[in-house]
Amino acid sequence: MILLDGNKTSDDIKLEIAQRVEERKAKGKKVPHLAAVIVGNNGASLTYVNAKVKACEKVGFESSLVALPETITENELLQKIAELNNDPKIDGYIVQLPLPKHIDEHKVTLAVSPAKDVDGFHPENLGRMVLNLPCFLPATPAGILQLLDRYNIETSGKSCVVVGRSHIVGSPMSILMARNSKVGNCTVTLTHSKTKNLKELCQQADIIIAALGKPEFLTGDMVKQGAVVVDVGITRVDDPTKKSGFKLLGDVKFDEVAPKCSYITPVPGGVGPMTIASLMLNTLQAVEMRE
Repeated sequence: MILLDGNKTSDDIKLEIAQRVEERKAKGKKVPHLAAVIVGNNGASLTYVNAKVKACEKVGFESSLVALPETITENELLQKIAELNNDPKIDGYIVQLPLPKHIDEHKVTLAVSPAKDVDGFHPENLGRMVLNLPCFLPATPAGILQLLDRYNIETSGKSCVVVGRSHIVGSPMSILMARNSKVGNCTVTLTHSKTKNLKELCQQADIIIAALGKPEFLTGDMVKQGAVVVDVGITRVDDPTKKSGFKLLGDVKFDEVAPKCSYITPVPGGVGPMTIASLMLNTLQAVEMRE
């Protein structure tokens, strides 16, 4: 069993990006600038955004944090997004989800300029992804592709089961794993809460991508010997024995599943760091596309 180390792989990618930023500086070109918009004080969201800001420092990007109160109106947020769309200093930005209940996430997603949508959530980018045209890929699925690629995991002709159909991970992941590319050419089954024979489907899969958001959902009896398992889930669970008061659990019951796997991602330290590395790659791509 080999651990797919997202920390190490994302550090490798960040070093490559930092080198490209240095080359840009030497030629007098623009330094990429990533902005992050956060509304309210969601603890997990603040942690993610801070990690993204630190990653920007590491690769030599400029970064801005736009922190807005929970009470902001939908119109005020849309005005702020329009400002970011029109700001030539900002190359790409993300709006951290979830948003407060009084704000329509779809409206916000549609308001983000596709040319600055480094999260890859805008319908224009998703449509281009489906057609295999140049676009910003959603950051988490793109990070998973990078991880599989850099560990030289053969995907062509393999059976891949994606558990979960969210528009952020599950649905785009199913499209990317099926497309005709180096990491792809799988026969993909997209499963969800209404799938009746989920256990049997997982037992036949060469590759399982678990993105359901249910802690330890995938158990040892659902996985065949030698499978590749990618755990996208990350849920905070109360744990009074920890200094933080919580522990992080993935969608995979690691201790049961890992011994059967050829490759598996840990939680934390697997897919999470790769998402941030993808965001950096998308931001660099945004600058280069505008040039």
